[in-house]
Amino acid sequence: MTDPVGKAPDRLWGGGYAQDTHPLVQKLNASVGYDQKLAYDDIVGSLAHATMLRDQSILPEDDYAAIVTGLRTIWADIAAGRFVWSVAREDVHMNIEAALRDRIGDPAGRLHTARSRNDQVALDERLWLRRTLGQIAGYIAHLAAVLAEAARDHANWPMPGYTHLQRAQPVTVGHLLLAHAEAQLRDASRVLDCLQRLNVSPLGSGALAGTTLPIDRDKTSALLGFAGPTRNSLDAVADRDHLVEAMAAAALGAVHLSRIGEELCLYASAEFGFVRLPDAFTTGSSLMPQKKNPDMAELLRGKSGRVIGDLVTLLVALKGLPRAYNKDMQEDKEPLFDAMQTWGDCLQVTADMLAAAQWQKKALLAALDKGFLLATDLADELVRAGMPFRTAHEKVASLVAELVAANTTFGKLGAVRLADKLGVDTGVVAAAIDVRKALRRRDIPGAPHPGRVAREAVAMGKRAAKVQALAQAWLVPCAAERLLVGDAA
Repeated sequence: MTDPVGKAPDRLWGGGYAQDTHPLVQKLNASVGYDQKLAYDDIVGSLAHATMLRDQSILPEDDYAAIVTGLRTIWADIAAGRFVWSVAREDVHMNIEAALRDRIGDPAGRLHTARSRNDQVALDERLWLRRTLGQIAGYIAHLAAVLAEAARDHANWPMPGYTHLQRAQPVTVGHLLLAHAEAQLRDASRVLDCLQRLNVSPLGSGALAGTTLPIDRDKTSALLGFAGPTRNSLDAVADRDHLVEAMAAAALGAVHLSRIGEELCLYASAEFGFVRLPDAFTTGSSLMPQKKNPDMAELLRGKSGRVIGDLVTLLVALKGLPRAYNKDMQEDKEPLFDAMQTWGDCLQVTADMLAAAQWQKKALLAALDKGFLLATDLADELVRAGMPFRTAHEKVASLVAELVAANTTFGKLGAVRLADKLGVDTGVVAAAIDVRKALRRRDIPGAPHPGRVAREAVAMGKRAAKVQALAQAWLVPCAAERLLVGDAA
């Protein structure tokens, strides 16, 4: 719940102002409408900070106990939807601090000791992003596992492979699915790399120059599960590289999902008929009763533009900013939240859609007899018979042109007549025009040999499981989170 924007209140802090804040300034300045997503992380960060202040004898034990109890009750209200967010209090930080003051009185004023909103928001974003990227890495691992399982089930299902969207050479459905799984694991690698780099604590950097009070940054860092504190206070409050990295990974990840969506749209069409999408992921037409539209696959394409736009928004907001914090940086949150939410949702729906997709063997086999997909195999056989490749290429190209004019195919013509036209023995071409034999002859690493595809699908499943374990490790609650639910710190 959020209260409406009304008459601008007196300034929350600071002095020497002759006028109240202009109402539109209040509206534009306020970020609580979206940064309330950071509430959990803000409270966790405050618990760590308060614990450190107590341990450093900066915060009295009684005040510490009151602060911890007050923050717990505030989080309970937020989680239950009872907390009223005030636009007049600008942002998530001041809403929580003011609510704490309302509940426990003067001790709340000690919580912000040796802390600025600058290092506070930098901390909250790292905590939120660490948890969110851990979840997203898990979604990616699940999608890769779904692709691996489907690839294993379809390891020996031949289908046309395409370049320039023209039939090129035979592959298998499993080989295609594993190609998409490889891209997903690269996305997961980028996420895990980003997690390693962002896992340092800016808390204690203050507004830009730290504090004169005897705080213990190593203590708060450990309570929050970070590898250590940041090494430069100016950089700590100004740095948003981790947001850019995460959103760049999201943009590329969305592009990878878009390419899956494009293939599903094509292959589910009547013109291809290679796959049937489940009803749960399609919609009907408002006019044409026979239509079943692949809306989710189409949205995978469309949402990629949104995520790319979020990345550009953040880069433009950061461009040219001097060190350290500037109000422009308030504009980092909406694109960040949108990109991560969109990517996470798309990953989950893609996994569910692919798990239920039904590949159509008859349509795939019928398509293999069109387009002369084994022309390169024929040329390879001529090379084995001693012919230079360029000569073999020209010879087969001329043959294909002749067969196209005659409206026939390799299969219809047969091995005997093909061999006669090429001037070679029948045995030279017999295996080259059999799709299944042609696939089995592609017995090199990374090729679509059905046996290799099946083994690679099993290996992909294991690789996905390792990513899932790494992702889950980032979701283990830190000490400050355990303190929120009542464990001692």
